[in-house]
Amino acid sequence: MTLPDPDQFPEDLTMPAPATRTFGEPRFHTEGDIAAIAFAADGTLWSVDEVGVLNHWSATGEVVHRAFLSDLETIWQFTPDGTKLASGKDDLLIWDTATGKLALRIATPAWVTALGFAPDDATLVAGHDDGSVTVWEVATGKPLAKFAAHPQPVSAVSVSPDGKHLATAGEDCVVAVWDAKTRAKLHTFKSHTDRVPALSWSRDGALFVSAGWDTSARVWRLGEADPVILLNSHAEQVTCVAFHPTDARRLATADSDHDIYLWADATTGKVGQILRGHIDEIRALAYSPDGTKLASAGMDRVVHLWDAETGKLLAGPNPKGKHDTAAFTLNGRLMLGSTGGPTFRLWDVETGDPVSLGDSVAAYSVAATPDGTRLAVGGTDFVTRLYDLTQPNPTPRLLEATKPPIGSVAVHPQADLVAHTSPADGLVWLWTTHATEALLILIEAADGCTLEGVAFHPDGKRVVVGGIDYLSTGERDGAVCVWDLDTKLKTVTFDHGVYAVAVDPSGRYVAGAGLTDHVYLWDLTLDELAFTLEGHGDKVNAVAFSPDGSYLVSAGDDQTVRIWDVLSGRLLTIREFDVAVQSLSFSPDGTQLFTGNANTTCYQLDFVKLLDD
Repeated sequence: MTLPDPDQFPEDLTMPAPATRTFGEPRFHTEGDIAAIAFAADGTLWSVDEVGVLNHWSATGEVVHRAFLSDLETIWQFTPDGTKLASGKDDLLIWDTATGKLALRIATPAWVTALGFAPDDATLVAGHDDGSVTVWEVATGKPLAKFAAHPQPVSAVSVSPDGKHLATAGEDCVVAVWDAKTRAKLHTFKSHTDRVPALSWSRDGALFVSAGWDTSARVWRLGEADPVILLNSHAEQVTCVAFHPTDARRLATADSDHDIYLWADATTGKVGQILRGHIDEIRALAYSPDGTKLASAGMDRVVHLWDAETGKLLAGPNPKGKHDTAAFTLNGRLMLGSTGGPTFRLWDVETGDPVSLGDSVAAYSVAATPDGTRLAVGGTDFVTRLYDLTQPNPTPRLLEATKPPIGSVAVHPQADLVAHTSPADGLVWLWTTHATEALLILIEAADGCTLEGVAFHPDGKRVVVGGIDYLSTGERDGAVCVWDLDTKLKTVTFDHGVYAVAVDPSGRYVAGAGLTDHVYLWDLTLDELAFTLEGHGDKVNAVAFSPDGSYLVSAGDDQTVRIWDVLSGRLLTIREFDVAVQSLSFSPDGTQLFTGNANTTCYQLDFVKLLDD
């Protein structure tokens, strides 16, 4: 293809990215940290961001309606049925979710620190920074009661399902239960040793649970001074809790390791499922009215929807794995593969139509030969599925690692080689495309670091592996290692941590998406760093060389794609996106660039136009 002269680029390099086509829909992804969620009676879902954006979602994650409410509030709480939403700061606001309109503004006696609706939605309880609790009539904003609850700010409130009891927690780590009608204190519970951010009642009102930053969720029974049980299998902090709406024994808790525990019996500590997939703090849990689904959300800005019985992810993101893409030509037609959704997806680029491979698997990574003869899909399990696309209705060969998931996968276009990483044990597995057993296993392939990326050298005799040393055990932030497949030895190690690697078509350069928001370019003929390319404002997720080797493209969480001249290291253009970009792939002829986005969509971009404009 014909590309423009780099000297003709203007000084102002930052411009919006003109997408030719969008593949997929952004499902359950928001632009801000999610503060609260609730199911509607019809199975749809409501969420509100900390910045005040209200989203109404279909059951599969498409946006039904969106409204901006207010960016001044510090706390949000839905009614149990999602029909109303309360927010607080120095005032208390009540919103109608169907219209997104403010229904009522209430002047409060002190800063609002906790909110909870009664089950009938008729009253709203607010905790304040002076330790007081107020009760308001939702319809009129009339104050029904105000009482001193704690000597320090109130951290959580919750009303029992029958409306008879009110539980409160304070920053003094004390939990109290009150008569909701008389406001008389019935019980005081003092066993927590750190902050209590959340409370929840069982369906029958016999039990309630308190979430603590002391590693435990504590289950209480009214009239008993000691907890029924300490659910202390969590990480350092339990961040939120929710009792099952139809089974008084079942409970969901989330912790600071971003794991969700589904307790089969909260009174005995029997765990049913542990749900993993969030990559940042979980701030909200909500069961569907029939208890069959659980929604979770928080600071990773994605609503996860789970089967509450099996723990299967029903809708939302691809858990933990970044969105990987691969573009290739199949029978003369350009195809695009994506791991951004709950299962692997494939599209015909010309028509935008989905293409089925006959099975549906959850995947973290994908790679393909440019001519479409081989497609490798690295699963969330410990299997890479290798498809021979020259065959009709291909049955994949299963390439097994020892532990899940498959972190990264690479396919060599000429050497009939497949590589995949097993991040859980630090191994890289090498296979020939026709063998039933692995050709080679590289132990500590990234020199003892995590396995973030793998790429073949064009000569088919070397493989490049990169990773991060999060603990800096080697007095570095990570490493990029080049392995000789004939001698089974490392030939060179570059002491920089990376999230992704790429090798240029000539085999001279290796690029890495650096840990410190930099892009690195190493010269393999000299075994040294050629350029450190600076400018990204956040984590760099992906690097890719154009098929002719002239250009290096990088992308990251700063919602930009940057194009660099390989020989000079000069930044040629910056393209701004409306979402973080997690992966990049070129069409075989280099005319099209595809991005895998954090909101599960893919963008198709005219690469020549990106440089021309």
